[in-house]
Amino acid sequence: MRAARYHEYGDTTVLTVEDAPDPVPEPGEIRIRVAAASVNPVDWKVRSGAVRDFLPVDLPAIPGRDAVGRVDGIGAGVEGVSIGDRVFGLGGATGATAELAVLSAWAPAPAEWSDAEAAGAALGAVTALSGLKALGPLPGRTLLVEGAAGGVGGAAVELAVAAGATVIGTAGPHNHAFLTELGAVPTTYGEGLAERLAVVAPQGIDLVLDTAASGSLGELVRIAGNPSRVVTVADHQGAGRLGVRVADAVNDPAWLAEAAALGAQGRYTPRVERTYPLEEIAKAHAHSEGGHVRGKIVVTL
Repeated sequence: MRAARYHEYGDTTVLTVEDAPDPVPEPGEIRIRVAAASVNPVDWKVRSGAVRDFLPVDLPAIPGRDAVGRVDGIGAGVEGVSIGDRVFGLGGATGATAELAVLSAWAPAPAEWSDAEAAGAALGAVTALSGLKALGPLPGRTLLVEGAAGGVGGAAVELAVAAGATVIGTAGPHNHAFLTELGAVPTTYGEGLAERLAVVAPQGIDLVLDTAASGSLGELVRIAGNPSRVVTVADHQGAGRLGVRVADAVNDPAWLAEAAALGAQGRYTPRVERTYPLEEIAKAHAHSEGGHVRGKIVVTL
């Protein structure tokens, strides 16, 4: 199969497109013929070696964790899925950006999602849901999402609105119309946030989800009034210092199915800023590393 790979840790120049061995699904896994795979910040952090101390990978490695495609192989013990089914889902820390990829958690991809949208759904949705579920019941609550225009933040906005929350989202001014489209009340992040929130949310903020790791966690705790009302999916270091809960992505097929059901209802649509062909994997990673991505970056095959 053709795949994006890197044989050593490094910058985007270590990425190449080459032939690689076909993966084989183990028990409990499936293999898909990939239509598209997303690029997430964790992908280039793993590739660069920045997280090798706690997330090492075997080299050469194929970047990417989530993808969409048609099932073409089924491991032992797997039920409820057939060859040819269109699914989206997650594998391990690597392996998705290739013609064939193995998934350990998956769900049927809604017909309402394009391949690019479905490729961008899995990791963003399970990360957002892990944070939202850690915050507790959402109906009738006012939720602040820090970093609401990114892949995880945008998913969190739509999923929280669908759950019945009033959502305030922070982003740069150029993304405020985008946040309004997602269903959030937009405001700008950074200094003076508490004062701006007093205007757009005079009833106060009940809960906070941090998806940005921008150094704002202390201020978010002050805004919420108690660290128990704040969850971060991004700032592990700050969370430990401040007593804030950390929620990590989980390869949970039930969460994928929950996101897909909302997708079929038109209540959650993964947002894609740009797609790149497989041959431009280095450009896709460079785009992601540049930051300030609105939604997701997707590689098509």
